[in-house]
Amino acid sequence: MLGLLLSLITLGVSVGMVVAEEDVAQYADSFVVYKHPLCFCCNRWIDHLRENDITVTAHAEVNMEKVRKQWGIPRGMEGCHTAVWHNQYIFEGHVPAVYIQQFLYAPPEGGIGLLVPGMPVGSPGMEVDGNFEPYYIYLLLEGGDYRPFTRIEKP
Repeated sequence: MLGLLLSLITLGVSVGMVVAEEDVAQYADSFVVYKHPLCFCCNRWIDHLRENDITVTAHAEVNMEKVRKQWGIPRGMEGCHTAVWHNQYIFEGHVPAVYIQQFLYAPPEGGIGLLVPGMPVGSPGMEVDGNFEPYYIYLLLEGGDYRPFTRIEKP
């Protein structure tokens, strides 16, 4: 059922269709986003997820280093927030919702999440006066390794 739902969500994103709210609602609160209580770009990223039918619960955490260590985020690959889906998959930083949905529909072999290190201008939640800088999304692998997943060239 989850595969079908995520397929429909991905299809809906790809062609601009709307997925029935009741289909998405059954996975409500499946994402927990750990964020510093004073971070406003995290709030904008959460809004981006919600606008794309991803239900999240925000958890204020002052010690984000502890959260990143708990979830195995490699040094140098930190974003400003950490999202966890069903205690199984990790999405660090400003990962666009469409890539989260694609990952959940068909997780790459050995993949446990996606990473966007830093705070790239123009990424979801980091929109600034129409500015944009290309950035990479990395695939987080079991054991803490990572490799490029895709490069975002335009907003």
